[in-house]
Amino acid sequence: MGASRLAVVTGGTRGIGAAISRALKHGGYRVIATYVSDDASAQQFKSDEDIEVLKFDVCDFEACMGSVASIESQYGHVDVLVNNAGVTRDAMLHKMSPQQWHDVILTNLTSCFNMSRAVIEGMRERRFGRIINITSVNGLKGQAGQTNYSAAKAGIIGLTKALALETAPKGITVNAVAPGYISTDMVRAIPSQVLDQIIAMIPVGRLGTPEEIARSVFFLASDYAGFITGATFSLNGGQHFI
Repeated sequence: MGASRLAVVTGGTRGIGAAISRALKHGGYRVIATYVSDDASAQQFKSDEDIEVLKFDVCDFEACMGSVASIESQYGHVDVLVNNAGVTRDAMLHKMSPQQWHDVILTNLTSCFNMSRAVIEGMRERRFGRIINITSVNGLKGQAGQTNYSAAKAGIIGLTKALALETAPKGITVNAVAPGYISTDMVRAIPSQVLDQIIAMIPVGRLGTPEEIARSVFFLASDYAGFITGATFSLNGGQHFI
């Protein structure tokens, strides 16, 4: 199904992004995993997984446009875009700096515009494309100490719905995946006492795995998901919120 199709995964060399890159590659896609800073980790990922990596800042519109143009000149057109890149800069709002706010909005939300804008014209011309945006359970329910992160992740859901309406007649689907608490380096760094409290609130009684998120992304990228667009899939072990 993924044979000859090209997928770009932002933040695709670590954590959930790495699992998505692997799942797409194993499903037959050609994959480019982007990253911004950790050269050693990215090169190790490239060596281990035989997946091409490309370094650029998804917060920079011109860098995104130029990098996508470079990818398409070297590898062919982008069929699947997974907007996964994200950071946290947690603080209560009354202590949050403008820089903490802007860093998170740029990396988590503006990057989705930058990358989608870079691929969307080609997808419209070819009348095919898959855009999958990684949001979060905290974009659905909010989280104290994460007004920046929750706002960015909620914004991704609005972007997903609006872009889906714009592109549906052109054969392009746009969907979001909202992971709950997943066993990544970021989550495992939470103090054990706090992490135990988090797990106690998850009905299935455990953290999710990056591979479980990756499988949902793989499905949404596939031809099986052609009638699904503008949807947000909550993968959170049974945590449900209005």
